Amino acid sequence: MTQTARTAGHLGLDGEEVPDAYFVRLDATRFRSTLHSQGAWNDHEQHMGAASGLLAHALETNHPREDMVAVRFSYDILGLIPGGEVEVTTRVLRPGRTIELLEAVMSHGGRSCIRLSTWRLARGETAALAGTHREPLPPVAQAPAADMRSRWPGGYIASLEGRSVVGHRPGRAAMWLRAPHAVVAGEESSATARFLTAVDAANGIAVRVAPHEAAFPNVDLGVHLLREPVSGWVGLDTDVTFTAQGTGLTSSALHDEAGYLGQVAQALTVRPFPTA
Repeated sequence: MTQTARTAGHLGLDGEEVPDAYFVRLDATRFRSTLHSQGAWNDHEQHMGAASGLLAHALETNHPREDMVAVRFSYDILGLIPGGEVEVTTRVLRPGRTIELLEAVMSHGGRSCIRLSTWRLARGETAALAGTHREPLPPVAQAPAADMRSRWPGGYIASLEGRSVVGHRPGRAAMWLRAPHAVVAGEESSATARFLTAVDAANGIAVRVAPHEAAFPNVDLGVHLLREPVSGWVGLDTDVTFTAQGTGLTSSALHDEAGYLGQVAQALTVRPFPTA
């Protein structure tokens, strides 16, 4: 695969330096993807992971609320997510003093690609009631390095740092992942936006079949967070199920370096490639 093909639609063509970021801001609502955002199945599309972080970043930038914490991010993938220039618009759907619902939409050429709705809740003091039965993952420092590039192509996967917790077998794995680049070049992002930039990779760590045998993209991404992450390291304890009817589900317990953080689920459309 040539460098020109690999960068189709993305900032970073032959001879151009790729910014240390997943996107570059063009104006108040427009962004351009970089090679670090490139998807795995098509050179000219974005990976949902990078796009997830951008939409969360846009909501936080446009509608800041320090007195609230975002607890649910529900992404609907409305079609292929093209690389290159995209527009992100945001709005508050349900304003409130203690509960708030927001929306962000990514579009390309006038066509909506992704819709995100996010619930935010007022912060409170409930330390005396806190507790969970979920055990934390082994620390990042104790997990051996893992490289997803042996299984997946694309600039986004190449950008990730990985540590293996439970070695891969079809449909089961656990890993630490980190997306090390800025969400938007030259802009500070919250720990939540940086964390979300790596979460969609859950569907790639415990694959049941090799990506050249079948396509199994997710049509949504549903993330529930108990609190704000403490760092960009995403712990994914993942199971993947395929049915006999062309559907599947990737479900993961989410962790950060402070412990259990929430859940993520991805509905899959499973499409075997024709055999020769």
